[in-house]
Amino acid sequence: MGLGLEYDKTDIKLIEGVQRRATKLVAGMQELNYNDRLKQLELQQQQGQRMRSDVIETFKTVNRDHYINLELFFQLDERDRR
Repeated sequence: MGLGLEYDKTDIKLIEGVQRRATKLVAGMQELNYNDRLKQLELQQQQGQRMRSDVIETFKTVNRDHYINLELFFQLDERDRR
């Protein structure tokens, strides 16, 4: 789903930097460390958000909520297992 590991890492670092700066702009958050700001604002680090998004998109694809050819992305087990 990604364009390459290095590309993804670079993007994540850039977006994470923007998120770090943006959370400091929220009133009362300036003195908190980054992880505490995320908890107070009920946010996740970019890596967690991206992983969650990938899981959701995979679920939609496998359950045919997206009209794509599954064989292009997955090798499905034909046995009826979960």
